[in-house]
Amino acid sequence: MNISINPFSTHQKAIKLFFDRFFIFAIFILFCIPLSYSQSSDASFKRATQATTLLRNDHDRIPLQRLDTLRIGYIQFGIMNDTRFLDRLQSYTDIHIEKIPEKGHEQWIEEVQQKYNLLILEIQDYPIGQRVPPVFAQEDLLKPLAPLKNTITVIVGEGSIFQPMLWMQQVPQLLIAPHRMDEAPDVAAQIIFGGLPAIGKLLGPIPGTHFKRGEGFSTEASRLGYAPPAYVDMDKKILDEYIEAIIGEGIEAAAFPGAQVLVARKGKVVYHEAFGHLTKKQEQAVKKDAIYDLASITKISGPLPALMKLHGEGKFELDAPLKKYIKGFSFSNKAKLTFRPMLAHHAGLRPWIPYWRSTLSWNEKYPWKEGWDDEKINDFDFRQKTFQQDSSEQYTIKVTDQLWLHHKYKKQMYRAIKKSPLNEQKEYAYSGLLFYLLPDIIENISGQNYVQYLHTQFYDKLGAELTYKPLEKYPLERIIPTERDTFFRMQLLHGTVHDEGAAMMDGISGNAGLFGTAEGLAKLMSLYLNEGTYGGEQLIAAKSIQEFTHCHYCEEGNRRGLGFDKPLIEYDAEKSTVAEEASPVSYGHSGYTGTFTWVDPEQELIYIFLSNRVYPTRANRGIYELNIRPRIHEAIYKALK
Repeated sequence: MNISINPFSTHQKAIKLFFDRFFIFAIFILFCIPLSYSQSSDASFKRATQATTLLRNDHDRIPLQRLDTLRIGYIQFGIMNDTRFLDRLQSYTDIHIEKIPEKGHEQWIEEVQQKYNLLILEIQDYPIGQRVPPVFAQEDLLKPLAPLKNTITVIVGEGSIFQPMLWMQQVPQLLIAPHRMDEAPDVAAQIIFGGLPAIGKLLGPIPGTHFKRGEGFSTEASRLGYAPPAYVDMDKKILDEYIEAIIGEGIEAAAFPGAQVLVARKGKVVYHEAFGHLTKKQEQAVKKDAIYDLASITKISGPLPALMKLHGEGKFELDAPLKKYIKGFSFSNKAKLTFRPMLAHHAGLRPWIPYWRSTLSWNEKYPWKEGWDDEKINDFDFRQKTFQQDSSEQYTIKVTDQLWLHHKYKKQMYRAIKKSPLNEQKEYAYSGLLFYLLPDIIENISGQNYVQYLHTQFYDKLGAELTYKPLEKYPLERIIPTERDTFFRMQLLHGTVHDEGAAMMDGISGNAGLFGTAEGLAKLMSLYLNEGTYGGEQLIAAKSIQEFTHCHYCEEGNRRGLGFDKPLIEYDAEKSTVAEEASPVSYGHSGYTGTFTWVDPEQELIYIFLSNRVYPTRANRGIYELNIRPRIHEAIYKALK
């Protein structure tokens, strides 16, 4: 297929028509499309939302639904000035970039149609007066793709392209994002995914087309969007200056080598910045798409959404005894413990069990006691038949490259939980023991593999980068390292879970083990804030979100929700992990590796802080001593107008 052009032969009539309409169209540009002159970013952004127009939306395809069912290909036509449109698309889900080959176009078109069930075409319009519009050369490629029912076409420009290509006004899904609006491509991408509503209406007809004044489809927002702080009544200067200063103080004091902060309000991400480096060597800067070990945030991001969903479906009872949903605990001291107090850390469970220490040979003669120097452990070896230096049929759980755990050791861990004594008093005592059991409980109730259930029911639908065992999906360079383990695994922990217990459960636990990005975590928190709705789909019953996020034992002095942490019943600046302004209905969780997330429904506010404060050692307590996370939280409330 020959796509070379001669403007004085192949497209001579089209060019003539274009110039014949020049003056009419120039008037259209001057009076129908708002100009982008120097104003605040908020004003400019609002103008872009008003000017970006959804001109066609067959079968209400926009905003897109069911991201988990889509295989999306992106193709650009014309000369691209920037990547803002593509960058924003990639904030929502996996987007596969297709480059137009120099030859074999017919075969490529067939392959593209087979490979994807949704195509997004970005067409760079050409400015008035340009004699040879570059996009003309690709018209033969546009014609078989743009009219397809599963194609979304976005014109970045003022609509000049309609003059020689009138057939484009008939494509099934069509948006126009004005050239003169810097934010318009970003807005168009958000409209496609429901991050922003489509509100734009034509202020006048587009010459030569059937598009008239006042036309433009309206849609509603259904997913997390992106906007300047002032768009949701927040002060950008306060956010920028305070957060940068606090993070800078933390890096300077070596509280963490790097970090990132994300703030969202009223369904819009208004602040997301990365700071510092992955390690103290400062060889690699932190990027916004970095993947973190979320540590105990796993509790509210892994098993908890599953439990809430099952609860809403009537398949999980909070006041049922433990023995109802898991075998082997019928005759233990925990058989009759119910889930409500256990999830609220009010059932008398012991805080934790150092499972890995039971694998050491010295434990048989010298049982470990609280307060022992961990360096002493290095003098002892692992017990026989517990670990091997290489994998085999029996030793399948990889802890390190030279440390493979017996596949049945999980039973030993369950036995330790089963035999652990209960506290005499039923009062608040933070415990991770139940959360080790929750993956099996969820599998028993749902009949599905725990990790698969989380991805199919939540993460894939949200378009959220959240996962266990991240090295199976992501390159090591994207993952933030945690601790240099000097007492168990004897190596830098990078891409494998920091928590020892989770590591011995093959990286999959309800207590820890989940990895993710700030945006991925924000999408899940947005699901909670929206009471179980995201992307136009009710994923969790609203009544279950409400039940799990409120305080159940406040009268007994326990601030906790079910799995969720909540503000202190009486604020104490020295003990609080959140700002004093955080409302009583707010909730979230922290993570041992230096992570934190908090949701305040009263202010429609989401706050996420991610760091690797345990690098190079967990002995580093600078993040606590400097009160980093609560101070940033206070700055966020200060920025509210």
